[in-house]
Amino acid sequence: MTTLHQEHAAHEHTHSPTCGHQAVPHGDHVDYAHNGHLHTAHDGHYDECEPAAHVAHEGHDHQHGEGCGHEAVLHGDHVDYAHDGHRHAAHDGHWDDH
Repeated sequence: MTTLHQEHAAHEHTHSPTCGHQAVPHGDHVDYAHNGHLHTAHDGHYDECEPAAHVAHEGHDHQHGEGCGHEAVLHGDHVDYAHDGHRHAAHDGHWDDH
């Protein structure tokens, strides 16, 4: 899946496992939830880690929600759920794969 590489300008905070922001495993890197969006380190700065398109996670019968066993991640105006190295977000009756 392709993600947009949009630099998060003027981001002076350094994310780390001890920085206080929620760490979210995402494929081959870790995102940090910060003020409702997700940052990932990239070439000496932080990018907004956002999918380039809505990609349905086919065959996903599990229903995410409170108590489902997956970590909830505040993301803009909704909640994603960290699941097997990626995030799932509810979208039009299915789960998108972020």
